[in-house]
Amino acid sequence: MTADIYEAPVSPEQSGERLDVVAAEAAEVTRSRAGALIRDGRVSVDGAAQTKPGFKLKAGMLLRVEIPEAAPAAAQPEDIDLDIVYQDEDLAVVFKPSGMVVHPAAGNETGTLVNALLARLDNLSGIGGEIRPGIVHRIDKDTSGLLLVAKNDMAHLSLSEQIKAHTVGRAYKAIVIGGFRENEGTVEGPIGRHPTDRKRMAIVPNGREAVTHWTVLERLRGATLIEARLTTGRTHQIRVHMASIGHPVLGDPVYGPKKSPYPVTGGQLLHAYRIGFDHPRTGERMTFEAAPEERFSRWLQKLRQ
Repeated sequence: MTADIYEAPVSPEQSGERLDVVAAEAAEVTRSRAGALIRDGRVSVDGAAQTKPGFKLKAGMLLRVEIPEAAPAAAQPEDIDLDIVYQDEDLAVVFKPSGMVVHPAAGNETGTLVNALLARLDNLSGIGGEIRPGIVHRIDKDTSGLLLVAKNDMAHLSLSEQIKAHTVGRAYKAIVIGGFRENEGTVEGPIGRHPTDRKRMAIVPNGREAVTHWTVLERLRGATLIEARLTTGRTHQIRVHMASIGHPVLGDPVYGPKKSPYPVTGGQLLHAYRIGFDHPRTGERMTFEAAPEERFSRWLQKLRQ
């Protein structure tokens, strides 16, 4: 197995910085990945392995970072139909259907988006030490829509940073229960694990900051079609926030009412219809949109007045 080697002297501007911070910059990997390399003894300072990520560097020290070749993915490629909306040498935009899990996990080892991507794409990211599709954000199993996939480490880093900086524009369409007096609004509430039900998320005092902006697109019979735009991207964010203001997403089995006003099956009527980002290589702003699935459209037609 070959390895990539990065060697560079510590500059005066980097003096006093942590080893994991400078190693991440030098090798163009995430800080967590740099920390793992340091603990594995693959980072040396002045010829000696340094295994403490918090080690403080001094100007003139020689830093050497060794990145081993990425191992084959644990997940196996599967010949699954997948709508690839766009791809180039750096990234892909794919449409995830409702009902498909993004990552393999206990109970869902096969049939996932990752299994499909491993069969459909090549030159995948090895940023975590394993050759895999660079999934930089997720959507829930029963939510349909557009997902960004990095095909190399450079793109993965850039897109991850854009998500952290809230410059990736993500917009959803949702059919929610009930009507609104207002035409638009914002829900702000920190989201974390539910204090008693660990399978649910909730607005909790010690949760992570979460902001959702919503706009009425169409008033329906006993429901409303809205656009929800994410400033942050927390687990189940739209579902938790809309339920918190009395308008749960129709068909939501977790955050919706026990007795739904309409017999929606197959999960929440929530669709990630638009995504915008700066291309990692060119800097060009790119925006993609995708129409909802037939199930979503069918319920929209049924509920039109």
